Amino acid sequence: MSLHVFLVRHGESVWHAGNRYAGVTDIALSEHGRAQAAGLASWAERADLTAVWSSPMRRCRQTAEGSAARAGLPLNLEPRLRELDFGVAEGLTRPEMRERLPGALKAFEADPVGNHFPEGEDPVAAGERYAGFLAGLRAGHQEGRVLVVAHSTAIRLALCRLLGVPLRDYRRVFPYLANCALNELILRDGTASLLALNQHVTPGVPE
Repeated sequence: MSLHVFLVRHGESVWHAGNRYAGVTDIALSEHGRAQAAGLASWAERADLTAVWSSPMRRCRQTAEGSAARAGLPLNLEPRLRELDFGVAEGLTRPEMRERLPGALKAFEADPVGNHFPEGEDPVAAGERYAGFLAGLRAGHQEGRVLVVAHSTAIRLALCRLLGVPLRDYRRVFPYLANCALNELILRDGTASLLALNQHVTPGVPE
């Protein structure tokens, strides 16, 4: 038996245009992000989902609520699905980091796991909590199709953990996750297979 898991980054947030590192800052979706969430909900209505899970952070809840409603399923909130805390870089853009934290940014760019931002969460710990959630999901859902709405950095770390990619390479191997795009995994017998990456739910519509 196998479990299909659709890991989805939340819709565009109000900090997206400036590419601010949101992390644990609980920001809302932008107008475009709400439209993306509506597109995801349209997909969810016909996707034969068996469960919907979400990070409790507002940008994820706002993304997932419509999908759960259209699929006729309860929305399950899971604290382990929160995004990383980016510490001293939280709320900053790259230009602001270059000005205020040049040394920390240079070290982060060389190894974002070994040199994560000061006062931030260890990415190894974030990968562990996501892996723990997915292991529990597999144990509780031996088969089915599960939507999980979460965050860019944490999802990429989880993909590395599941697929045997060194965590320090998460930014190189998975440089970008599109908002509200499908990243489809099959979990079976302790193994994971990646079936789709950044698959748009509304083909032809730029994200």
